[in-house]
Amino acid sequence: MGISYSTAKWMAPTSFLIDFAAQQYGMLSKPNMKDIHDRNLSFFSPQPFFIAGFFFPQQLFQLAWLYRLYKLDPKKPGERGELDQMVDFVPYYSVGNLCIATWMVFWNSERLDISNIFVIINSLSQLYYVVAKLPAMNTNSTSSILTNIVSKTFAGIGVLDLLHNGSVAFAKDQPATTMVKALTGVGFGLASAASDWIFGGCLVYDLVALAVGQSALDSGWSKTLGAYAVGSAAIVAAKNLARPPYNGPNSGYTKTATDDVQDRV
Repeated sequence: MGISYSTAKWMAPTSFLIDFAAQQYGMLSKPNMKDIHDRNLSFFSPQPFFIAGFFFPQQLFQLAWLYRLYKLDPKKPGERGELDQMVDFVPYYSVGNLCIATWMVFWNSERLDISNIFVIINSLSQLYYVVAKLPAMNTNSTSSILTNIVSKTFAGIGVLDLLHNGSVAFAKDQPATTMVKALTGVGFGLASAASDWIFGGCLVYDLVALAVGQSALDSGWSKTLGAYAVGSAAIVAAKNLARPPYNGPNSGYTKTATDDVQDRV
């Protein structure tokens, strides 16, 4: 999925602007995205303001990441290695933004079955990048920090999107079954045990958003989700305190040589 530096520098901001425009449409149109949410509830419906509260600071990190993507000069060996990692994420970042923008159109048209297709593409793409492609974070590199934050927060909220859109598209007005409750606990527990602070924090946030959203629908399920959130937080904290994930000898981070990287501009 490699692309040139010059392509990356227009592709990423263009996808951001398309997504941003779609979000304005989603909030300002009638019915708006919250109206659709309120008309379509299920056992994985979160409190919608938690999603807005997540994306506002996340977009600030995106802007910082985009600025650095534009600013770094591939002709400078000291900056080329950092830029390579950022450019490697650009196709996944752009696919994510375009999927979210398209999702918004179908969500506001109340075609939740079609919107779910774009949720799946986006969420699985982001999860694949984080699990299979993203290098371990180097806390001495601003580019590495920003790429980790942006990619892992995209993937983290993508987990919530998968659960939410899938449930309202195919299980509207249905309560959580015993199997759903068990799989939710096991799934989040295992994911938390494999997560760093960033992605793990997103998983905890997802569970809190679900717990609050379910409080008016199913108080018992809401309390269970709240307990899962506490358990997930404990697992993430224990795992990352016992084995710090960044820059340590077991982190997987290795310094990248940059002098021999071909100039692709």
